[in-house]
Amino acid sequence: MENEIPWLNSVSPEQFIQNTKKFNDLMMMYRCTVREVRTKLEVLDDEFSATYKRNPISSIKSRIKSPVSIYNKLQKLGYEFNEENIRTQLHDVAGIRVICSFINDIYSIADLLAAQDDITVVEIRDYIKNPKPNGYRSYHMIVDIPVFFSSGKTMMRAEIQIRTIGMDFWASLEHQLRYKQGIENLENYDEISSELLECAQTVINTDNHMQRIKDMIGTFSDI
Repeated sequence: MENEIPWLNSVSPEQFIQNTKKFNDLMMMYRCTVREVRTKLEVLDDEFSATYKRNPISSIKSRIKSPVSIYNKLQKLGYEFNEENIRTQLHDVAGIRVICSFINDIYSIADLLAAQDDITVVEIRDYIKNPKPNGYRSYHMIVDIPVFFSSGKTMMRAEIQIRTIGMDFWASLEHQLRYKQGIENLENYDEISSELLECAQTVINTDNHMQRIKDMIGTFSDI
């Protein structure tokens, strides 16, 4: 049976053990990074609940990129699979997805995270105001955050995606339909893509409508 990661075939047992330990230690650091970001988000959500009597965050999901995904992405970018390149070339090894109730909540959460003095915002991609051609919408933040280990403070990088329930619903199903079923090979691929784009537009129209209703009610204070 072939290894999923080709470079493993060419290393000695000693090198494999050493590389595995380094990789496992690095993944532990990324798991701690996820916990740090989740804690900040949960604190904000608890504060909003106490102050505004509602929770702008519907749910928080997180994941650490798999070894195969890390390897494939580095290969695509033209880098070797090693600890330095994982840390310096990949921004999304630690991923946190924040699902919000309303569009305004997305920007409120993003602004409050960016205002924290121990978070450094590296990059922002607003796919809500500037959606991808396929209709994908979400607010992406690449951030550096300090994580404290026994050896001291280490700055770690994470990607935070913030979107509404509707945006997450569309993105999850679109991913299943487009990438899991191999629809690129179908003769009616363009028609399917058009239908998915139309669904994305329906979702954003609904999100905007729900935001207007919230604003009309006026009982929810903007944060």
